[in-house]
Amino acid sequence: MKRICAKWHCFVMDKIQSLISDNGIVIFSKSTCCLCYAVTILFQELGVEPLVHELDRDPEGWEVEKALVNRGCASPPVPAVFIGGNLVGSTNEVMSLHLSGSLLPMLRPYQTLA
Repeated sequence: MKRICAKWHCFVMDKIQSLISDNGIVIFSKSTCCLCYAVTILFQELGVEPLVHELDRDPEGWEVEKALVNRGCASPPVPAVFIGGNLVGSTNEVMSLHLSGSLLPMLRPYQTLA
C-alpha cells in the first residue's frame, strides 16, 4: 500500500511540476474561491493570461492540494501562484508585490500585446 501511495504522490508532484514548467504563470485555484477569482482578474487586467488550474474540477484535486502544501504553499493552498516556475505565494503575497510595484516587472515577460 505504501508503494502505491508513493507512486501516486510522485505522479501528482510530476503533474504540478509539468504545469508550472510548461506555463509562464499558473494559478492553482478553486472555482468557488473569491480570492482566486480576484487574483486571476488582477493578472488579466495586467495583461497576462495565466493558466488557471481549478482543483475542484480536477479528479486529483485533493491530492494536488496536499502536494502544494508540501511544496510550501499556505494552508489552504489556494490561490497558489507560480510565475516563471517559482512559487510566489497566495493572495497576500501577490497583492503585496502589486502594491509595492514589484509584480509588474515579474509579469512583463508574459504580457500579451493588446
